[in-house]
Amino acid sequence: MAANKPTYYITTPIYYPSGKLHIGNSYTTIACDAESRFKRLNGYDVFFLTGTDEHGLKIEQKAEKLGMEPQAYVDKMAAGIKKLWKTLDITNTKFIRTTDDYHEKAVQKIFKKFMDQGDIYKGKYRGWYSVDDEEYFTESQLAEVYRDDQGNVIGGKAPSGHEVQLVEEESYFFKMSKYADWLLQYYRDHPDFIEPSSRMNEMINNFLKPGLEDLAVTRTSFNWGVKVPGDPKHVIYVWIDALSNYITALGYGSDDDSLFKKFWPADVHMVGKEIVRFHTIYWPIMLHALGLPLPKHVIGHGWLTMKDGKMSKSKGNVIYPETLVNRYGLDATRYYLLRAMPFGNDGVFSPEDFVDKVNFDLANDLGNLLNRTIAMINKYQDGVLEASDASTPYDEDLENTAQAVWAEYQGLMDKTHFADALRAVWKLIGRANKYIDETEPWTLAKDESKKAELADVMMHLAKSLRFTAALLQPVMPNAPKEMLTQLGLPVHAISLNDLKFDDLPAGTKVVAKGTPIFPRRDVDKEVAFLKSQMTANTKAKGRKVMEEAKKKVQEADAAKNAKKEIRIEAFDKVALKVGQITAADHVAGADKLLKFHIDDGTKDGRQILSGIAQWYPEPEKLVGRKVLFVANLKPRKMRGEVSQGMLLTAEHDGNVSLLALPAELVNGSEVK
Repeated sequence: MAANKPTYYITTPIYYPSGKLHIGNSYTTIACDAESRFKRLNGYDVFFLTGTDEHGLKIEQKAEKLGMEPQAYVDKMAAGIKKLWKTLDITNTKFIRTTDDYHEKAVQKIFKKFMDQGDIYKGKYRGWYSVDDEEYFTESQLAEVYRDDQGNVIGGKAPSGHEVQLVEEESYFFKMSKYADWLLQYYRDHPDFIEPSSRMNEMINNFLKPGLEDLAVTRTSFNWGVKVPGDPKHVIYVWIDALSNYITALGYGSDDDSLFKKFWPADVHMVGKEIVRFHTIYWPIMLHALGLPLPKHVIGHGWLTMKDGKMSKSKGNVIYPETLVNRYGLDATRYYLLRAMPFGNDGVFSPEDFVDKVNFDLANDLGNLLNRTIAMINKYQDGVLEASDASTPYDEDLENTAQAVWAEYQGLMDKTHFADALRAVWKLIGRANKYIDETEPWTLAKDESKKAELADVMMHLAKSLRFTAALLQPVMPNAPKEMLTQLGLPVHAISLNDLKFDDLPAGTKVVAKGTPIFPRRDVDKEVAFLKSQMTANTKAKGRKVMEEAKKKVQEADAAKNAKKEIRIEAFDKVALKVGQITAADHVAGADKLLKFHIDDGTKDGRQILSGIAQWYPEPEKLVGRKVLFVANLKPRKMRGEVSQGMLLTAEHDGNVSLLALPAELVNGSEVK
């Protein structure tokens, strides 16, 4: 009965629907699907979760750019991802969307619980933010930094290569630092919590040992997200919102939490290596703060890269799964992705490697084994598998290989080592092909006295194919069924936990004529096709870049024109005032900066910095001069000094001069 089955809960990350998913994105879901199928075939009650992370500034901006409401945009994108999963025959139990009403309500409850127990406090955040990554970075974490003439950081790029912007806003913070020692001890007590182990070392050395900072968990600069209970100007930021999906999907925080009680903790969170930190630092701490057990394993797989680096929509060097499925079939696509990605490391996609694996692994090794076996059973035994008491010297080794492969495969699949598990299956396929060469059925068929031995060989080959089909079920939804059909066997799921080599009855009649399940492909033609698809995607990206560049030029031209002619309302926003220089000096360590104390009609006056040192090498001579300054600029810090406005100057032929005003003007007077 199902109630007595052991449970298994596996999750993909929830995908950000800002663009079309490529084969690198699809790998994670195919991997989780293969593991889910494997566990079901071993008698587990499986809950397999995937979905979409639909909130955030990037989504809000994407929708606005397309002239759509955010909800309409994410509805369209989620439908596209669901369609892709159907194309890839993904057997997920549930598809969660963070815009689902039940999820949003549960997230608010979780946030309030953190607030009530003092894990969250309000403060002010200032840091570099990447819209594309939905992530904050310190200046030291930036891969590239842009500086102004005074050496101040004015921008840069995140490690991903995406642009960052300086953000300063009120925010709620989660006290991550409070739990850092606990998490480090948890790692020590559970050495297999993060896999591969190199990822755990990275978390410890790069994030925990240097000191875990408190995490900003809300934003006020956009509206598209879950509102903070009682403080709706704050939107709950992506990591509490998104990470909570793994428990809200099971009913946590709702009136019916029966699935949560049944399946939590998760057995596996499978994620790409770029988001391991969030799943192995922030998420465990949040769960611990909620008083909940942690997932058993977080597996951070590598990237499927191209020869020129990481596969990326921004580079245009992508292959989409629909392209592969439509031309080569679902099974070839799924097989390649799982075979090409070594556990914990990056895999490299190339057209040549893809075609080689289709031709050699699938067409030559597996397909040819099936074709030859079906043809020989029809030719030598009228298509019927006969019982036999005879044997060959090679039977035992074939049988032992099958059982050894099954044991190895079970262990590797249980650890999600898919590439190694498939290599194990190909040991059996290779051994069965060798068995044909060793036994030479065509020679046995010429000798009537060898009829029983020939029947034994045909039966062993058919058993090997059935055994192989059973092992391939988690990876290939269609080929195992076709193999069973051609063998004349019922098409049904074959249990893996008690798989036996001999479970094939005599008297079975194979199909009259087998059909190649993996046709061999013309190498040059297919490599050219795949390269054309990659080129098309690159060209499409190039066109998009050119269009965006053209748009920026147009916007810049419009901005220049706007300077020539503005409305009075725009001018009224600028407060221009009269002041008098009471002190002037160079800024220490800055060749171009001067600092001025200005009598602006107030008691204390103000300090203004200006980059005009090269035109005024003796700034003290400017003391007493009346100047015009912008009085309502937001103060900013340069070289450790605060500037509280901007002095107006005139420029001609590269020379800059301070605007000089009549002495009779009163300090603090506003220009109208």
